[in-house]
Amino acid sequence: METSNSRYKQLKISIDPTIASRFKMSCATANTSMAAVLSQFIVEYTNTTVSRKASPDYTTRKRRRKAIQAIVKQLEQIRVCEEDYRDRIPENLQGSMVYDRADELVSVLNEVIDLLDPVCMVL
Repeated sequence: METSNSRYKQLKISIDPTIASRFKMSCATANTSMAAVLSQFIVEYTNTTVSRKASPDYTTRKRRRKAIQAIVKQLEQIRVCEEDYRDRIPENLQGSMVYDRADELVSVLNEVIDLLDPVCMVL
């Protein structure tokens, strides 16, 4: 991703071009940058881990992968709840901004889960 006012020259999402392009399209549809989506995710995750009393131990690769698996499970739960919310929106509001935002969030969550799933498989 290139911007003239940004210090970021490029953001590599995945080595799989299909996953990378779908994530880029989802972010474009949601009118947000890829970096913003990933940064927000990292901030929220960091806030939850900082609020714990004991710091998690990520010294080994296996522990880091398990932590990522836990994040993916949480994201999947959030996606399911957001899908339920979107599906409960009445038909007369299905073209509205509320419906579109819920639909975009489901798409972005699907993309992030697709990006993180291959990492979880390598334990």
